[in-house]
Amino acid sequence: MEPGKIADEVSTLANAAATWAAAALPNVIVALILLVVGWALSSWAERGTGRLLDRAGLEPTLRSVITTLVRYALLIMVIVAVLGQLGVQTTSVIAALGAIGLAIGLALQGTLANIAAGIMLLWLRPFRVGDFIETGDISGTVKDVGLFASRLDSWDGIYQFVPNSELWNKRVVNYSRLERRLVSLKFGIGYEDDMARGREVLLALAAADERVLSDPPPDCFVEELGDSAVILALRVWTHTATYWPVRRSLTEHGKTALEAAGLSIPFPQRTIHYGPSAQDRANSNVR
Repeated sequence: MEPGKIADEVSTLANAAATWAAAALPNVIVALILLVVGWALSSWAERGTGRLLDRAGLEPTLRSVITTLVRYALLIMVIVAVLGQLGVQTTSVIAALGAIGLAIGLALQGTLANIAAGIMLLWLRPFRVGDFIETGDISGTVKDVGLFASRLDSWDGIYQFVPNSELWNKRVVNYSRLERRLVSLKFGIGYEDDMARGREVLLALAAADERVLSDPPPDCFVEELGDSAVILALRVWTHTATYWPVRRSLTEHGKTALEAAGLSIPFPQRTIHYGPSAQDRANSNVR
């Protein structure tokens, strides 16, 4: 090829590139400005949302999830706007993002269920860190509530890593949520004993314990006439933190106090009478 023709083609290519750059450069500059401004706005929105949720007293884990979602949602909008500025068909991009999201959702159904359950647990807070809970065959003290799973330590020192969906889809009993708990005990005395005296002894025992609350006051009454004993029920209220010490103390000292007052604590007994059978009696009458 002759040098003159090469120079003409290079000149034509340069002119075309210059024409394209003159037409596209404004769009590129605007796209870059949108990207920078959008990135800065997403970071600002993330921090602002975090401050608002912090003032509202939201759970830290849930607050982090919400702020992250706000940031990435804005970034996706910015990227779509930048691509549209550069001439890319955003409709196809949005459709591709939707398809990708659907595929990810189908592949991670169990994980997404745990995330949804974690968000609901953090939002509604049926239990907090430090509470002792029971749900299904799981029980223990809550040590951490995460986005995917929660960690519990059982009373006998066993570590439990529980997916959040296992906690959300079942009935949860929280033994630590309320400030007070009712201690309900039963004591048996003999039928020949004075029931009023038994109630007096047990109420005096409860009144002498400083951990027992006076409001509502302790109560003692005859709950049942058993096979071998009159059952006295003692019910007192105490703070949740002292529930088990009070229960153990009243159980032990209740027996001692009743015996010291001269009241008996019978145990189940069965009396068997031996005598002639019906066949023996019939044979005796024949003779």
